Amino acid sequence: MDLSFVDEVEQAGGQYYDDGVSRDILDVMRDNGVNSIRLRIWNDPAGGFCNLDRTLHMARRINEKGLHFLLDFHYSDRWADPANQWKPKAWEHLSLEELREAVYEYTSQVLSVLGSAGVLPDMVQVGNEITPGMLWGDGRVDGEYDTDAQWEAFASLVRSGVSAVRKYAPASQVMIHIDRGGDWETTRKFLDRFVQLEVDFDVVGQSFYPWWHGTLEDLKVNLENIARTYGKPIYVVEIAYPWTLEPVEGRPFIVEREDQLHVGYPATVEGQAAYLRDLIEIVRGVPDGLGAGFHWWEPAWIPCKEEWSVGHPNNWSNLTLFDYSGHKLATMEVLKTP
Repeated sequence: MDLSFVDEVEQAGGQYYDDGVSRDILDVMRDNGVNSIRLRIWNDPAGGFCNLDRTLHMARRINEKGLHFLLDFHYSDRWADPANQWKPKAWEHLSLEELREAVYEYTSQVLSVLGSAGVLPDMVQVGNEITPGMLWGDGRVDGEYDTDAQWEAFASLVRSGVSAVRKYAPASQVMIHIDRGGDWETTRKFLDRFVQLEVDFDVVGQSFYPWWHGTLEDLKVNLENIARTYGKPIYVVEIAYPWTLEPVEGRPFIVEREDQLHVGYPATVEGQAAYLRDLIEIVRGVPDGLGAGFHWWEPAWIPCKEEWSVGHPNNWSNLTLFDYSGHKLATMEVLKTP
């Protein structure tokens, strides 16, 4: 589960309930079959959440519960995704060589702090949904930037981050994360480039949301092809599905229409549970046991207040595993199935 918003939700007064009892969200997760928690980290975010200090706080909580910890470096002060791979403000005027050094030093600093506290991550993402590159425009590789020179620049930035992980968190696995869970052609192009450019990584991470990335069958084909072609473990490191289309307090949702749903899976708790069950079977069925797992993106991002201090109102609260009041949905029972 990606619980990056939990720190903010809790400070805004949000609570989580398991069978009607208010509990620590990490206890709820652990007791309902969850074994890994993912956190994003931003360099210098507005609002003071998802920075190093709060990541350390959450990492300690994860460690205390004995859960696997995946740390997701965005290398930005805000969202990094296929439409946004913007440099941190402090890095905006750096040369490519200086950017490589900044990536290395920042990654090293974060891991050193976590290591000193005894809470190093078990796995590290060097970049988030980096299909079009990262740290634009130096590391951009989409559209007109899709050139050999740009790919080399991009790869050099990723290699810098990986080098820091290998030195300061040598027991941590390195994940390369792109966003095309149902798109084998784009996935193959990206991973072929990284293999050619000798980027060192251990596991492949992919996002898969059916309203953007295709059908479950597309996901199945893609994961099988990755396993057969590259022989690396694969995580579907971002998934979600709605349990309702009914709005709350007039908030706009990312998924709000029937035509955004996957055929055969209604926007109900039962439909959400069926979707999760079938997705798990696809991951389990990846050849050679290389379907390593999945993370639900922001299952606990419940609505607490209208304006969020970091500038992103909640448009995801019907894609969670808790209802609008923080009560656990029956969907989580799926996670207990052997």
